[in-house]
Amino acid sequence: MTAANTLSWNDAFVLGDARTDHTHQEFIDLVNATTAAAPEKKLAVYQELLAHTVEHFAQEERWMTACGIPADFCHFGQHNSVLEVMKEVERRALAGEPAYIGSMIEALVEWFPMHASSMDTGLVTYLQEKGFDTATETFKDGAPAATEAAVPSCGHEPGHSCT
Repeated sequence: MTAANTLSWNDAFVLGDARTDHTHQEFIDLVNATTAAAPEKKLAVYQELLAHTVEHFAQEERWMTACGIPADFCHFGQHNSVLEVMKEVERRALAGEPAYIGSMIEALVEWFPMHASSMDTGLVTYLQEKGFDTATETFKDGAPAATEAAVPSCGHEPGHSCT
């Protein structure tokens, strides 16, 4: 494995929510497993990473939706963009162009630390402020009032793009 295509789990990735941290550690393990996979197994391992990422993002999006964060906030958009490219890489690999997997892994290694330290950190903080328990996907003291304004995990105001 090359350093450019791997991630190392460390304290910087610990966000203080056990379920998020576990999901992120699994993601990192699958990124590294894809890098380490033999050429004939790389696509299959990449497909495991893709399936995990689909569920990982769906999980976070369920939590955001439960807290009243609308689907047009940038956290959702970033998930959609990453999945769109990952699925295209899978399509290209299935069509006989497996080299794109390495490029995708390199991009994920570059993207994930910033995403986790900004958007996911903001999300975890917001969920905790709202009393949302990620283990049960419920609110500790009942759902917040519908009149409470949702704040996106990246901090931008509704109707304004993330910069």
